[in-house]
Amino acid sequence: MILTDISLMLQKGRANEVKKLVQEALDEGIDHNKILNDGLLGGMNVIGRKFKANEIFVPEVLIAARAMNSGMEILKPVLTNKGVKPIGKAMICTVKGDLHDIGKNLVKMMFEGKGIEVIDLGVDIDGDQVIEGIKEHNPDILCLSALLTTTMFSQKEIIEALIEVDIRKEVAIMIGGAPVTKEYAVQIGADSYRPDAASAAEWAADYLKEKYNV
Repeated sequence: MILTDISLMLQKGRANEVKKLVQEALDEGIDHNKILNDGLLGGMNVIGRKFKANEIFVPEVLIAARAMNSGMEILKPVLTNKGVKPIGKAMICTVKGDLHDIGKNLVKMMFEGKGIEVIDLGVDIDGDQVIEGIKEHNPDILCLSALLTTTMFSQKEIIEALIEVDIRKEVAIMIGGAPVTKEYAVQIGADSYRPDAASAAEWAADYLKEKYNV
């Protein structure tokens, strides 16, 4: 079946094939939700499980995500016209003093693979920039990445900045990065810590489904 083919080609990172198959599925009159959920998101879910189990690694995830984006180029206008909305919105950044972005980008791709809209603020982001982003985009989840022991304290500073301007309760905060631990997340008042991109996306999807009763 063509939806299975979309999923398989996505897992293999065959962007051009995915694009072609998504268009064929639309031409055949297959429901756009099925193309999205069974084809594209289904394929990314498999990638997420394999990545979490160390069966595949960062390069394979990046290639699969590129293939998903190719399919979404074709599907997005249809979804927009049909009024299909993401299950929720996340905002993500690497914190002040830290220029690492691979982990952040992986989380972003995994979130998008779960049907979550992602606002990416970039790297080296401080509390004021996060506050501006929350006011502008109104995200459900805020993800703060830190890859250095010297920058993980910026996660704490950002949470404190949100408390100071009284918008901390407006977002669920997830932190992550190599030096970060579950204990540290509890200590600084974050809502969640996840050790990898796949489990981060699973937590986010579960949180949003519960929040909006999806």
